[in-house]
Amino acid sequence: MILVTGGLGFIGSHTVQALLDLGERCVLLQRRPAQLPPYLDGASVVVEQGDVTDAASLAALGDRHEITAVVHLAGSMPWPPDPADPIGQTRRALGGLLNVMESAQRWGVRRVGVASTIGVYAGVDAEGGLSEDLPLPTTSPHLIPTFKKIGEQLNGYLCSATGLDIIDLRVSGTWGPRGHDDPFFPAPYLARAAAHGTAPDLSGLRAPARADDALDLCYVKDTGRAIALLMLAGTLQHRTYNVGSGRSTSNADVIAALRGVVPEFAFELPDGGGGPGVWLDISRLHEDTGYKPAYDVDRAAADYVAWLRAGNPV
Repeated sequence: MILVTGGLGFIGSHTVQALLDLGERCVLLQRRPAQLPPYLDGASVVVEQGDVTDAASLAALGDRHEITAVVHLAGSMPWPPDPADPIGQTRRALGGLLNVMESAQRWGVRRVGVASTIGVYAGVDAEGGLSEDLPLPTTSPHLIPTFKKIGEQLNGYLCSATGLDIIDLRVSGTWGPRGHDDPFFPAPYLARAAAHGTAPDLSGLRAPARADDALDLCYVKDTGRAIALLMLAGTLQHRTYNVGSGRSTSNADVIAALRGVVPEFAFELPDGGGGPGVWLDISRLHEDTGYKPAYDVDRAAADYVAWLRAGNPV
């Protein structure tokens, strides 16, 4: 069985579904009490309540299940940050990552995949797609890429020191079913507004959105499938993989795609923005797993709007 921490979360739930589609069984570790959701009814999954920061309870999962691999998607970072306890939060966050690795070594798993982020590339001066071998700045503009960079460095050391097959998953901007409002890009806000005939509330964004702002925007079903393929591949040639669409999608592209599904969606963003944006070079991912994105922005918009209109909450 494959252990997926955060397995009922946004990306986790779609990774689990992709693993199930490929014939795997999964253990889903959730910090809060949770029952098996209807969409997993009858599936080969078990939900366990627990926290990666509790080393003993995490290790005990191996007594109840034969765990063969781990997808660590639960955030190994202080989130949301607590200004009153930054040191304690940091200790727990990094301790959780180390607990996962300690248990994985004890269980003798074949591979551990750890979520990282496209945000680690912030500040990289490069043309075209961002490849995994680009040198990264030592500083980061936000807490999330800061801790993901630290995690990647720790994973590299532990991979060499323990013999564990550890891979870093640099996940791009992701949107789709069971998601959340992201503070870095407006696509989820726009999709919900188009589906429900409301004006989008973009107040949750860290910076004002403009029409030409663009990034590698990947539909979550593709994200989950890419991670599943990496976890099940026989031999991987690298330790770090970009997980994304391999193309740049602008806010204007998203609005046009949503309008193709909901013609009355008349919202416009101000002109201008950051130009062509960034996108992830997914050559490694394709070469080692055969992955190709199944959802372009038009198909993603149609699928997401249909899901939202079916009465799902986000």
